[in-house]
Amino acid sequence: MYLIQIGFLDVRLVDLFDIAAVSFLLFQVYKLMRGSVAVRIFLGFLFLYLIYLVVRAIDMDLLSSILDQFMGVGVIAVIILFQQEIRKFLLMLGKTPIFNRESIFKGFWGHDENIEEKVNQVVEAAKSMGGANTGALIVYSRDTELKFYAESGDVINADLSKRLILSIFNKYSPLHDGALIIHNNKIVAARCVLPVTEKEDLPAQFGMRHRAAVGMSEATDSLVLVVSEETGQMSITQNGTIYHNLSGNEMTEKIIEYLTEDKKALGEKFDKIIKDELTSDLEKKEESDTGKVQTAS
Repeated sequence: MYLIQIGFLDVRLVDLFDIAAVSFLLFQVYKLMRGSVAVRIFLGFLFLYLIYLVVRAIDMDLLSSILDQFMGVGVIAVIILFQQEIRKFLLMLGKTPIFNRESIFKGFWGHDENIEEKVNQVVEAAKSMGGANTGALIVYSRDTELKFYAESGDVINADLSKRLILSIFNKYSPLHDGALIIHNNKIVAARCVLPVTEKEDLPAQFGMRHRAAVGMSEATDSLVLVVSEETGQMSITQNGTIYHNLSGNEMTEKIIEYLTEDKKALGEKFDKIIKDELTSDLEKKEESDTGKVQTAS
């Protein structure tokens, strides 16, 4: 069935859906590459492809055959050149709760009685370090232990406490140079190496500590807390976005919101299911009562 006919072009409903899907994917690719070196690489690759089309159209056989060989391995070249962007895209798909079985189980059996108290321990430590102009980099992971990054440092597996965090980031501590990873209210590891973002539009005031925080939030589904050594200001990065110069209360709210996000969504989902079931049971009961009254009549 055709919706529109323009000359020889027949447009179906599935064609409109196809165009919408491709537009959405291109927009997501643009968001992933925006502000990074990958945009320039993509434009260079596109320009080379246009040259190949022109060369082939005017029958320049030698140059056309060379470029044809290059285009033949274009898929492999794209994977190599855009591996970070492909990783981010797959990570974005993997963030969906339906693929995150661990998060779903935690929604049923997780225990969050001390979550606010533990977050306050971290924020109070960050405020103390900010007042003393001590730099810090703290990674919060909600779903995984980030073993790949934890193994780049020193594994600790200790209970979370303000004094331990201050001891780790003390300027004379051998563990202070690197990131601290927190998962399930435990300090998993310290002195960890994080990936650095390739974004070129970050303000000059942000040094390598902030660039590593942004890079980690781009590469993983984590929230990263940064304390600036120069200014003492506190920031949070999430999904490649940096929230700068936050107060203690703002940081506490953002961390708790991040840690409880999936469980809140899961709770709302099951509340809706229970509500629908109760409504269905009431409707069935009303129908049954009505049937009994009619039979009695």
